[in-house]
Amino acid sequence: MLRTLALLASVALGTAAIAAPVPTRVEVVASGLDHPWSLAFLPGGSVLVTERNGKLKRIEGGKVFPVTGVPAVYNEGQGGLFDVVAHPDFNNNGLIFLSYAHGAKQANGTRVARAKLVGNSLIEVTPIYTALPLKSGPVHFGARMAFLPDGTFLLATGDGFDWRERAQKLDSPLGKVMRLTIDGKVPPDNPFVSNPGAQGSIFTRGHRNPQGLAFDPVRGIVFEHEHGPKGGDEVNILKPGANYGWPVATFGMDYSGATISPYTEYKGMTQPIVHWVPSIAPSGLAVYRGAMFPEWQGDLLVGALVDREVRRVHLSPDAKVLGQESLFKQVGERIRDVRVAPDGSVWLTTDDAAGKVLRVTRAD
Repeated sequence: MLRTLALLASVALGTAAIAAPVPTRVEVVASGLDHPWSLAFLPGGSVLVTERNGKLKRIEGGKVFPVTGVPAVYNEGQGGLFDVVAHPDFNNNGLIFLSYAHGAKQANGTRVARAKLVGNSLIEVTPIYTALPLKSGPVHFGARMAFLPDGTFLLATGDGFDWRERAQKLDSPLGKVMRLTIDGKVPPDNPFVSNPGAQGSIFTRGHRNPQGLAFDPVRGIVFEHEHGPKGGDEVNILKPGANYGWPVATFGMDYSGATISPYTEYKGMTQPIVHWVPSIAPSGLAVYRGAMFPEWQGDLLVGALVDREVRRVHLSPDAKVLGQESLFKQVGERIRDVRVAPDGSVWLTTDDAAGKVLRVTRAD
């Protein structure tokens, strides 16, 4: 079923030299998917893929199987089924975690459900976290997840667009990255647990619409990226309790052309390590750790919806930005997710009503 697209070149960007482009081959693993949003690799070689319309599929042996038991989602605008993450001990417990838009147009929020995958069915489906209070409007849900070595996981929430000021407020779940236990509870060492009126699940604040979240086990760093408005997309290194500025400090403008803030930085707020003006619309994030592309070791791979590429952010061992490179431009489609497979290949999803799952391997 795999179908080769092309050998893809790359384009160097940024201030530092990038080594000669690596020859790559892109294969279509699955097609005809409704806005595939996220991928998760399972032991044994199968892959889960979410579709924004609320469907979950399992890819194995070149075939695509529907998975039953998925909870109902609010599917409107940007709302729907989002991330899927397998528990680090999936081999023994069979647990997966789904993030999705829950509710209706006038009252909705980002929700996480935990379930056990048995064959092609979800059982024991349990909602473990909902961003409360609910908000109105079908946009900016965030919804990326990432597990940490201590067994907790992070969940990004968007600012809801119309509610951007709440990204700064500790009594609101909007515009945050949350840290939760696998039961959806608040870890006792979260940074705002002892703050009166604060939501104890908050790990960081001041985010707009985060759609990339990845933990690098070698550096021990959490990377996050988020959509700016008109310009001002960001890549951040997350630290507990830090404030990442939105909407007080931003490199972007309002879509109307109006100024959101006169500040690109502000005292007490953490600056991004990368920002993009104009926007590339980042979605999906992976830290490359694999054998297939040693030239990319430790670099960030960022999907780009507007620029229709994967942006490689070349990093030093201490996470200093050394340069950027445009990858897989000839795919010519909006890239929604980027994941590194156990064999070191890079898997992508394309954001389309007839979207694809792509596998990138080395051509030489």
